[in-house]
Amino acid sequence: MPRDPDPASVILKRPRVLWIGCALALAGLVSMAASTLFGAYPVPAGRVLTVLMSLAGLETQPVDPTLAAVVLDLRLSRIVLAFLVGAALASSGVVYQGLLQNPLADPFTLGVSGGAAFGASMAVMLGLTGIAAGAPAYGFLPLFSLLGALGALAAVIALGRMAGPLRRETLVLAGIVVATFLSALISLIKSLDEESVSAIVFWIIGSFQGRTWSHVRLFLPYFAIGMVVIARYSRELDLLALGDVQARQLGVETGRVRLMLLIGASLAAAGAVAVSGVIGFVGLVVPHVVRLVQGAEHRPLLVGSALLGGLLMVWSDVLARTLLSGGAELPVGVITALLGAPFFCLLLGRRRAGDAG
Repeated sequence: MPRDPDPASVILKRPRVLWIGCALALAGLVSMAASTLFGAYPVPAGRVLTVLMSLAGLETQPVDPTLAAVVLDLRLSRIVLAFLVGAALASSGVVYQGLLQNPLADPFTLGVSGGAAFGASMAVMLGLTGIAAGAPAYGFLPLFSLLGALGALAAVIALGRMAGPLRRETLVLAGIVVATFLSALISLIKSLDEESVSAIVFWIIGSFQGRTWSHVRLFLPYFAIGMVVIARYSRELDLLALGDVQARQLGVETGRVRLMLLIGASLAAAGAVAVSGVIGFVGLVVPHVVRLVQGAEHRPLLVGSALLGGLLMVWSDVLARTLLSGGAELPVGVITALLGAPFFCLLLGRRRAGDAG
């Protein structure tokens, strides 16, 4: 098997990719700081800056506890969560599209989002959405959602292996079967418990309203494990794009590598959906945008997609909580759909024009 080149040397040979990555990282940091200015409770920019400086240890003067709670506990927690969720969804979209050789693949394709929605629907129907005695600080709904997503992934893998080793064709078919079945179960839950319909629909659309550092702590282990696995097998993802025969000739254990990438991407996506609800188009559109700008090599593509996905999610959440007056919020999934659908149509149009030319 050819020696895996040092990632740092690969990046340094591509100044454009390096500059794009640095620009996206800087934009992400600035955006997370700037987005703390927006919210229903008006806070002057200077006082927000003071709170952020005190967090970084650069401010020695005491900070108003109420102001610190608004900026750090109410706003910064959901901003950090939004960035991580966007990064997870975009990265998983890169893996699904590369693994399945399908430009339309995203967390919906393999039933991960459907499984999370089913788990959340069960929690709503059972009345476990609030924080009860003995429940975690974030309630039972994210845990049910996570279990549903992981259960859907297990079902897809089991179905995909019924016909032999894991192949992209059988994975897609298994994902369609599982997603369709789960969608039917969600419809059944809505029919049996009409009082839960509004809560289920709101969660399925996706939102960061009411999310706290507890949700960040719940999500972080799945995000970290998923991203480590994806990074470990990112080179093999490039080789799998050549086809199974060529990949095996280059020393890739295609079945094991495909399974590990599938688990890694699904863990990150499942954790994201569990804490934010089902948010569409991020995992679908962001990889295409980055691929268009810096190419299709998966290591830099994963980095660029994670940073751009986080950036997109942060500002989508800002729009979701500021467009309506009186402190009302839109579901962030509505914003990503409104932004993502036209943009994806534009990308398809440009690709078609390029193919015709």
